[in-house]
This record gives sequence, structure tokens and C-alpha cells, in this order.
Amino acid sequence: MAPSCILFVWTILVGLVIIMGEASGPTYFKYATVNGFFLQDDPNTDPSTFDYTTTNFGLIDRTYDTDRDYDPEHKRTQWQRFQHQVFVLNRKSGGDLKYKVLYLGRHGEGYHNVAQSYYGTHAWNCHWSKLDGNGTIVWADAHLTATGVEQAQKANAFWKKELAVEKIPVPERYYTSPLRRCLATANITFTGLNFPSQHPFIPEVKEKLRETIGVHTCDRRSSKAYISENYPSYKIESGFTENDELWVPDLRESRSAQTARSKELLDDIFSHDDSTFISFSSHSGEIAAILRAINHQVFGLATGAVIPVLVRAETVFANPPPVSIEAAHGAPLCEPDSAAATRV
Repeated sequence: MAPSCILFVWTILVGLVIIMGEASGPTYFKYATVNGFFLQDDPNTDPSTFDYTTTNFGLIDRTYDTDRDYDPEHKRTQWQRFQHQVFVLNRKSGGDLKYKVLYLGRHGEGYHNVAQSYYGTHAWNCHWSKLDGNGTIVWADAHLTATGVEQAQKANAFWKKELAVEKIPVPERYYTSPLRRCLATANITFTGLNFPSQHPFIPEVKEKLRETIGVHTCDRRSSKAYISENYPSYKIESGFTENDELWVPDLRESRSAQTARSKELLDDIFSHDDSTFISFSSHSGEIAAILRAINHQVFGLATGAVIPVLVRAETVFANPPPVSIEAAHGAPLCEPDSAAATRV
């Protein structure tokens, strides 16, 4: 073999060794929200008045730098052009960058939401949330109310319209919290829609997609057997325990701990799921934690609401930065003269 060929082969081998060495070293995902595509990313958007059904899921009516080649005759919908823009971002990003669109859906109204509104937030947090119910209604692992069912049906109708008219990209994968209100919301929202055969509605139940853990009985999940019996088409992730081993009655997960848990969820999905458009059925507190993990602005969702976010994940070849995790805490003490803490 000529010396020049040997040198070439040696250079390739050395390069592969360096790359393999980098890949086997410590890495972590650095997340960011890609702003400029959705109203929910804009600080000027008021979450209290935002309505996903009147704003095309918040997708901003704008042009993209990919429109010239993809839609020269201006016949594509906004969602089709956005989908192509995301496709190009991934195509040009290389191996160390990934872009995904997360459809973040909050469950419809549950009986715990009704109880908290009735008793007030302080009395709910210090007393009523620790009980299974009040003798009239039960909110332990809360079911949807009639209003909550209607909210999920509204989402179903809107998805049907968006698929037919706006050609919105269908979720390629579905993930749901194991709590009953999310299992039901996902089922009502997506059942009966005209999805392509390669992306059927078969959600995967994810433990880390659940609401803040501890104290509140509404956030204590039912058994694995219950989920399997009532939602036999759902996939349950590996390692999911039969009973809820995370919930405890006297300690509630801290804000920073939930954010860290949510990042672990995202790390799992970004590492093992090649899908670009993904649906999450979750909770207000957990969605807020996901938004913190992807450095999105605070954006509260009403029950039954949905927002998409475009997420950029960069693989960083280094040790992850240290994270300070606050300890779990107990329920606040009720005020001694608070009548709201004892009335039914």
C-alpha cells in the first residue's frame, strides 16, 4: 500500500477514535424554546385570554425562509409550511441538534378542580387536598367532570378541523400521565380522528409526566392493573410499578425537583424517540415544569387547553451543570380561624 494511502487510512482511524471518545464521554441535552413561531412564546400574549381554538393553536401567520422553494405558488397552509420549516431545521442541524414540536395538552376539568375552586386555594392546600373527598364527591385520582368531558370533546372537534382544513401535522407519538383525568382526556381527544396508519393513537403511559407528587390525593395514581383494564390499548412504559410507590401523604415534591424530573422525561424522549411531532397529555403543574425545563416563558393553561412549542435540544459534550434540588415539603398549616377548612 502506498504511503499516501496508509496516511489517509490512519487519519480516518484517528478521527474515528476521537469521535468515539467524545461520544463515550459525558454528555447532556441543553434545551431551548425556539421563539417566533407561536403566540404562546410571545411575552405580549396574555395566557388568561388565550384561546387555542381561535388562534390555530397559536401558530403565528408569517412567512418562513423555506417558503420560496416549498410553496412558491402560495397554496400550502400555515401548518404545512411550518412543518416543512421544522423538517429543514432538522435536516441542516447535524447530529448534535434536534428539533421537536411538543403538543402540550392539559386535562379537562376534574373533580379536584371543582373542589379547589369551592373551598379556595389555601383551604384546599392545607386541608381538603389531603382527603379522598368530602362525602359528596371524590377527588382521589380525580375523574373528569361533565365539563371536563366537554372540554376534551371540544379538543377532539378542533383537532378534526385542523387536520382537515389546516393540514396540521399529526402527532407521531402520544404520551400521557398515568392519572385518570389525563388517561380519559387523551382518549376523548384523539379517538375517532382520521390518523394515518403509521401513526395510530396508541399512547404510552409515562410516570414522569404526572402532576406534582405527594400530599394531594388527586395526584395519587391508580394501579397499573386499573390502567390496563380501563385502557387496554394504551402502552405502559417499562418499569411502571403496580402501585404508586412515589406518592406519600406528608411530603410534596418541590418545584425544582419537579423541573428536574421533567428534564429527565425529556432526556428519555429525545434520546429514544425519533418522532418530531409529539403529544403530551398532562397537568398544569407538570406542563409548567416542562416549560421551565425548555426555558419557555411562564404560560398557564386552562383546563382542556393545548399549546404547541418548538423545542431545540443540543447535545453538549461535557458534564451537565450542577442543579440545586430543594427538599420536599409538607402541606401548609391551616389558619386556626379558617372556617373554609372545615365546612363541607
